[in-house]
Formats: sequence, structure tokens, C-alpha cells
Amino acid sequence: MTDVPQIYLASSSPRRQELLLQMGVLFQVVTQNVDEVSRAEELPEDFVIRLALEKAQDGLRQTDNNNIPVLGSDTAVVIDNTILGKPQSHQHAIEMLMRLSGRTHQVMTGVVLVNQQQALSAVSISEVTFSEFDREMCENYWRTGEPADKAGAYAVQGKGAVFIKNINGSYSGVMGLPIFETAQLLKQFNINLL
Repeated sequence: MTDVPQIYLASSSPRRQELLLQMGVLFQVVTQNVDEVSRAEELPEDFVIRLALEKAQDGLRQTDNNNIPVLGSDTAVVIDNTILGKPQSHQHAIEMLMRLSGRTHQVMTGVVLVNQQQALSAVSISEVTFSEFDREMCENYWRTGEPADKAGAYAVQGKGAVFIKNINGSYSGVMGLPIFETAQLLKQFNINLL
């Protein structure tokens, strides 16, 4: 992006990059390598914050300018208190989508901004209601290639939007980076927006 970013982004997600650009934030992507496995008895909200923090901290270790904060984020699709991660196979994706059919689930996105002195966090929780659909619709969606690397096996900003009847909460949070909460954290780090 630029030689002097306002923040580092510990994510290669094109959606998170797009949302930061929408906010007018200058950033540079840093690599991070975090194991995205939930711990026994870990609540979904705690899970997304922990992963966002671990990603940001790992990203901070990769940077050469410790004065610039690092943003980490993680999103989980939750139904019946169960976290639906990225599908591990075609069959797993179909099972997840059928489980979501005709029901309301939560999308939780944790956001953490860290530097050497502090770590600030926020969580966005949105409710997403899917229409009812059949297995054939899931199979058609799978063939688009979109659900293969998405939490809950769908993308709100893509073809997966055809399943969504209603969203109560943050559309950008469901995409993977809640703009309002992220803006509040950036302001606390004195980072100018827009």
C-alpha cells in the first residue's frame, strides 16, 4: 500500500483489506501463523478475541516498526453454541449449510489492535437468518467454489447472500471486520480515518 502505513494488518483476507480501504486507513499486510482451533469449554466470544489477539501479536513480532500498531481479527459462525469453522471437505460444507437452513445463527467477529504498550479489543455479534433451502441449492453453491474457505461455508458479500433472509447487526462484521468497532479502536490509538 504505502511506505509508511498507519497500521499493520495481520490478515491476508481481501475482505478485511477492502473494509480498511473503505475506512481510509493506510495499512500494510503482515504474515501471521496462528492455529485456529478452539479450546475445550471456550466460549465462542472468547475464542474470536483470543484468535484476534494471537494473530495481532504474531503479526507484531513480524514487523520492523514497533511504533505502528497491528490489527488482528477473527470471525466465527455460531449455531447452537457450536462454532462452525471453515469446511474441511465438500460434505462438511453441505452439512454446515443444511444446519443453517431456515434458522438464525450468530456471527461473532473479534478485533484487536496491539502495539508494544497495549492491546485493545472489541467484539461484534450479529444475528443472521437464513431462508430455507434444499441440498441441491447447497450443491450448486459448493460448485461456485466460494464456500470452501469461509467460516460457516458462506460469504455474505458473495453468492452466499442468496441464503440470507435478514441480518440484525453489522454487515461488515459478518464480512470479517466490523467497521464501527474497528474505528473506535483506531481512534484510541490516535489513527486518523477517512
